[in-house]
Amino acid sequence: MFRKHLHRSIPSLAVAIALVAASAAPAAAQTLDEVLAKHFEAQGGKERIAAVNSLKMTARQIAGPQTIPLTIYWKRPDKVRIEINYQGMVGIQAYDGKNAWMVMPFLGKNDPEAMTGDDLKEIIDQADLIEGPLFNWKEKGNTVELLGEESLEGTPAWKIKLVKKNGESSTIWLDKEAFLQIKSEGKRKRGDVEAEFETSLGDYKEVGGLLFPFSSESKPKGAPQGFGFALDKVELDVAVDDALFVMPAKPAAPAAAPAGGQG
Repeated sequence: MFRKHLHRSIPSLAVAIALVAASAAPAAAQTLDEVLAKHFEAQGGKERIAAVNSLKMTARQIAGPQTIPLTIYWKRPDKVRIEINYQGMVGIQAYDGKNAWMVMPFLGKNDPEAMTGDDLKEIIDQADLIEGPLFNWKEKGNTVELLGEESLEGTPAWKIKLVKKNGESSTIWLDKEAFLQIKSEGKRKRGDVEAEFETSLGDYKEVGGLLFPFSSESKPKGAPQGFGFALDKVELDVAVDDALFVMPAKPAAPAAAPAGGQG
């Protein structure tokens, strides 16, 4: 009888030893795919992100005592329009998926003109608004690498290196517990001048099943302050006409006065 009970206890004992050993062993290292999967899940899920076809954002850019109202329209797959209200005038930067253009009346540019160089690169980046460069990064031609864990001002975080298809490199930190982006660092080039910058994100709020950072601050790396960006309202799947993104024709030049005078 004793041998019979001993025989039955051996499998249970083996299982118990295995469980103790598993609990004592260090947790398996997370892979890039696992970290990104949890990141997108925290945002609301890849399916929900992919299901959004358009959005409208009402926001403010804050630089010291100055606040500049912004309205941003986005439509899948890669159309974006940013309206900047400044000094009683409205400036526009837009991209229709092929061509980018702008109107900047407060800079003395009242007629639409094509965007080129660094301006063009930045507006194309904005066109990836709802997904971001980590979403389907392989298909977008980006390179992403998980650098491991790092404490960011006391917050445990996952550190990720991103190299975009256009060659721009940046580092992204995801909160290890919430798996939401809390900071990024990179280089920004304007003309021949290249400067390092950092952006902090926070105040995440749910809109239509997705989380958006309603507060952010960007500044030169190491600077005491920069400019803030505050979201006031996000509307998903609103009606947005494609014509909103298309560069309007320049106004016709006034007709020249006839030569000579009346006889």
